[in-house]
Amino acid sequence: MKDFAAIDFETANSKRSSVCSIGVVVVRGGKIVDKFYSLIRPTPNYYASFCCEVHGLNSDDTNDAPLFPEVWSQVALMVDGLPLVAHNSRFDESCLRAVHACYDMEYPEYEFYDTLAASRKVFGSSLENHQLQTSAAACGYDLTAHHHALADAEACAAIAIKIL
Repeated sequence: MKDFAAIDFETANSKRSSVCSIGVVVVRGGKIVDKFYSLIRPTPNYYASFCCEVHGLNSDDTNDAPLFPEVWSQVALMVDGLPLVAHNSRFDESCLRAVHACYDMEYPEYEFYDTLAASRKVFGSSLENHQLQTSAAACGYDLTAHHHALADAEACAAIAIKIL
């Protein structure tokens, strides 16, 4: 796969619609050509402590952030016509679907590919686990800012370039 967009969401709470940040990395011809990151005011707008512990974001970070439709209007142009790639794509796809539904936005049927499944298939038991940072390291990418949406999207792109 040479053309795709790697995507990652962080959420504020257990509701999939509560996306509070997004990272997108556009790959064309096997090379990264564009990157995008934004904070998003989540819906519903509250933070669960377990989420804050994972990504370090809280309401102080996102109270003045744009709502999802404004952010997605920029992202949709970047990813138009491209398949989307995510590590554990079921999570990110469910977030994307939920937040589209939350704002009563039409959901284009994006084609998703999963680097977690690809890592399991390609590396099998040679890795101790297939978490994003482990799979990325196996593909030569050092993920130092795990759970920052753009850093995670970059790691996912590195995995996809190498093994998809």
